[in-house]
Amino acid sequence: MKPNPRLPIPFLCLLPLVLTACQEQHAAPEFPAPEVAIQRVEAHTIPIEWEFVGQTESSRLVEIRTRVEGVLDKRLYEEGTLVQKGQVLFQMDDRPFAAALQGQKGTLAQQEAKQQNAKRNVARLKNLIAQNAVSQKDVDDAVSQLAEADAVLLTARANVTSAELNLSYATIKSPLTGLSGKTKKADGSFISPGQDGLLTTVTQTDPMWVKFSTSETRLLEVNEAMMKKQLIMPENANFVVDLHMADGSVYPLSGKMNFSEKQFSTETGTREFRAAFANPDMKLVPGQFVRVTLKGAIRPGAILVPQRAVMQGQQGKYLYVVGTANKAEIRPVEMGDWYGDDWIIESGLTSGELVVVDGMSHVIPNMPVKPQPPADNARGSQP
Repeated sequence: MKPNPRLPIPFLCLLPLVLTACQEQHAAPEFPAPEVAIQRVEAHTIPIEWEFVGQTESSRLVEIRTRVEGVLDKRLYEEGTLVQKGQVLFQMDDRPFAAALQGQKGTLAQQEAKQQNAKRNVARLKNLIAQNAVSQKDVDDAVSQLAEADAVLLTARANVTSAELNLSYATIKSPLTGLSGKTKKADGSFISPGQDGLLTTVTQTDPMWVKFSTSETRLLEVNEAMMKKQLIMPENANFVVDLHMADGSVYPLSGKMNFSEKQFSTETGTREFRAAFANPDMKLVPGQFVRVTLKGAIRPGAILVPQRAVMQGQQGKYLYVVGTANKAEIRPVEMGDWYGDDWIIESGLTSGELVVVDGMSHVIPNMPVKPQPPADNARGSQP
């Protein structure tokens, strides 16, 4: 280029310096790589727990009813207290039953005497027929009378047994140990068997049952995880069941599953399950709402990341992975359930990768970063 003759020579000498300064002014500034906390994810075998809302119920509820007709003499227990198996709860007026028993015993004695007389008569006639002193018809008649006496004697003995039972039914006892209910009949009432014969109830509290249910969707997810070998159940469904009370305290004794419904409820679309708990101190009473935790299942090869590492984008959840040359790569992931303070990653990560757990706000895809170990690297190993 030929110099412009109109420009002075000093200006031409300064022109290269001015152009160089302008280029330096418009050059993009270089920033240092941001520091990010990373964590190496590794596959673990972790225990799996499920939590449900449950309700306690008695393992056995018995209605105490009268078996005989008569007058209720008196109540012999305190309502609402714990009664023992075999404890007398009510006493009926037993005098009519005792008198009926004595009458049946008298009838039995008469029939026993008639039977003995019939036996002697048969024996005597058999001796006489050998001497041709009586006819065969007389012997046959005597044998028939003995058979009749035997039958009547059996009936008399059955009547005595029935009378003894009626007398015993006048003393009404508890068939089990449990909480007694409110008395339905007052002392002096005339009571009889049937619908009107209910006197009270006894509710067994040891063991105590806890029922809970789960949805069809949840069970389908569990079955699918089992088919994929992502979930292993305890042998024979031998779960350990824990209870959390309404105040947050933990019931000190663990329970065992003892029932599972085989079909879904047409009203709620759920399946019902039940666990049994020993309740020696009566800390559990029927009707309580509790939180049920099922333990015993495991998940092999689970990959966990802190919840704070996962972000939500327009296309779903994602996180940053530090790859080659310490560059941050965006990685879409599919989330599973929570596990403590971590997420279970269903897909998107493999064991051994480095995940950014802190400092994501300063990161953009494919930019270099300066990895640092997290301050709370409690799970997984440092890079």
